[in-house]
Amino acid sequence: MKKIGFLSFGHWTPSPQSQARSAADVLLQSIDLAVEAERLGIDGAYFRVHHFAQQLASPFPLLAAVGAKTRKIEIGTAVIDMRYENPHYMAEDAGAADLISGGRLQLGISRGSPEQVIDGWRYFGYRPIEGEDDADMGRRHAEEFLELLRGKGFAQPNPRPMFTNPPGLLRLEPYSAGLRDRIWWGSASNATAAWAAKLGMNLQTSTLKFDETGESLHIQQAAQIRAFRAA
Repeated sequence: MKKIGFLSFGHWTPSPQSQARSAADVLLQSIDLAVEAERLGIDGAYFRVHHFAQQLASPFPLLAAVGAKTRKIEIGTAVIDMRYENPHYMAEDAGAADLISGGRLQLGISRGSPEQVIDGWRYFGYRPIEGEDDADMGRRHAEEFLELLRGKGFAQPNPRPMFTNPPGLLRLEPYSAGLRDRIWWGSASNATAAWAAKLGMNLQTSTLKFDETGESLHIQQAAQIRAFRAA
């Protein structure tokens, strides 16, 4: 084993037996947990993202706070559901959090996992375009996000801006060089593992992998990893 880390769902409950009775409790304790994990020599502090649940949701304020309080530990997600995300706003948030942490973000993104509500992404204002389903929409958002992380200018500058612009087309700021290489796709199938590889993403695999052959999980995961490496 090369590295070890933790993955927190960030549940809270008002039960008097719980020491995490509110969202504030969980967020502040998550920061403390990452600080202590780093002190113990643990390599990674990762957080789940679940909407409409008494769990951690919008990850970037927490990632930035952890980044400001730690110095070495990797900080990441597993996973951000891209069906809910505005790729442009996410690129700004991710860039800011990565700069605060000194380039330690390892962002896991995906089409998403089973939800608390039916088609929750609709409440966030997103709809699949014609010919898409929600999984296609999530992958489209991911591709847009990856392109924005390249840092290439694409927006036409205002000829009379509030502040002086650099020459050429403008990119989103703040930009964090290197973040594009630290994006991980949470894949549920062999096909999406290969798709992620072709886009230059890293691979996250888990017990949420689809049963594609009827074989044991470890056998199917090994085949998925081989498909990723081959692609």
